[in-house]
Amino acid sequence: MIKRLLDSVILIDHLNGIEKATRFVLNLDPTQTAVSVITRAEILAGLDENDHVTVMPLLDQYQLLIIDRPIADLAAKLRKEFGWKLPDAFQAALSQHHHLKFTTRNTKDFDPKINSFVEIPYKI
Repeated sequence: MIKRLLDSVILIDHLNGIEKATRFVLNLDPTQTAVSVITRAEILAGLDENDHVTVMPLLDQYQLLIIDRPIADLAAKLRKEFGWKLPDAFQAALSQHHHLKFTTRNTKDFDPKINSFVEIPYKI
């Protein structure tokens, strides 16, 4: 059963060698973790061609959540309510729709005191 949706920043921190992120990612149960199509695209867009070989298995171990009509409608509502950028609203909508923790380091946009679905696993 999926429990959390990983934000791009967590995987980017891991790929950039930030120890706290790496420890967190390596301790995740991939069967309980998902990434969104947004996170997948953001990670892949930032890779050099040589990095695909090592990063694809990392991404592929997680369930991929897609954006459909209910997610898009909820994201629009959340964007209006919180003023989030659309990618952030999509991440929040996916988390809320699927009843998942949204695992991020982005406390500027996602304050866990305001948004109970947010999980901040480490700070830099």
